[in-house]
Amino acid sequence: MAIPGLKKPDHIGFTVPNLAEAIAFFAEHFDFELAYEFGPFAATDNWMAEHLNVDPRAEITRIAVMNAKGINLEIFEYASNIERSLSAPNNADIGGHHLAFYVEDMAAAVSYLQAQDIKVLGEPTYMTEGPTAGESWVYFLAPWGMQLELVSYPDGKAYTRHSPVALFDPR
Repeated sequence: MAIPGLKKPDHIGFTVPNLAEAIAFFAEHFDFELAYEFGPFAATDNWMAEHLNVDPRAEITRIAVMNAKGINLEIFEYASNIERSLSAPNNADIGGHHLAFYVEDMAAAVSYLQAQDIKVLGEPTYMTEGPTAGESWVYFLAPWGMQLELVSYPDGKAYTRHSPVALFDPR
């Protein structure tokens, strides 16, 4: 049984080292819009640990919420008043993650990233077998090291011929 009243995803939240840089990056390259910012926020008791699973003395300097074309981004910047990792996790790390964005033209999108000096990890991979046949993808990095991905499947993916479950399709 699912959570009562469950609807759809609302937002993806993540932490960045520089909120202004992140807002500018997502606005410039993805056309996301800043809805609002707020903060700072800290607590003198254990609220931060109990509610956010961070050090009780952690301080959120600012939070920004952006419209991300179908889902919202909630972007946190924490103060450096506590010990924490300053590296983005990679896919093999527990909690590793990435955000993926659908593009209509993979070659044009990769060329754009490269022209903007955004680090692209290798060349696009074109899937020719299995459930993702028809899809191409490539990873790239935000300026602070967060993993992002471009995906494209203009003619769909092979899984649709065999699965009764339809995944969200941004086309």
